[in-house]
Amino acid sequence: MLRYLRFIFIGFTGLVLLTLALANRGQVQLRLLPEGIGNMLGTAGGWSMPLFVVILGSVAIGILVGFIWEWMREMRLRQAAKVQTKTVARLEKELAVLKDSNSVPPRDEVLAILAGDGRK
Repeated sequence: MLRYLRFIFIGFTGLVLLTLALANRGQVQLRLLPEGIGNMLGTAGGWSMPLFVVILGSVAIGILVGFIWEWMREMRLRQAAKVQTKTVARLEKELAVLKDSNSVPPRDEVLAILAGDGRK
């Protein structure tokens, strides 16, 4: 059921993006600097492209920046989890060694006397 919902969502998203692209086919001039400052610096050129490319490109760059930001934010959490995993592995190994060394209880003479009837 979720598989079909995923396909429906992908199809709906594709239809919305296609509609957006068809509605915004007009050419726009994209510049790095405003026209006045660009003329002063000698970089008055720009790129001419359809508006939907600018819109979808901006969305894609925003998503990419968000992913990178989140990855960097979670880096310290991943490092802490790595340290905890190493600590758990070390403690489990230590516990296994202690269990092996305590598997045969040492023979205590007092307990042996108490466990028996006390006569020799």
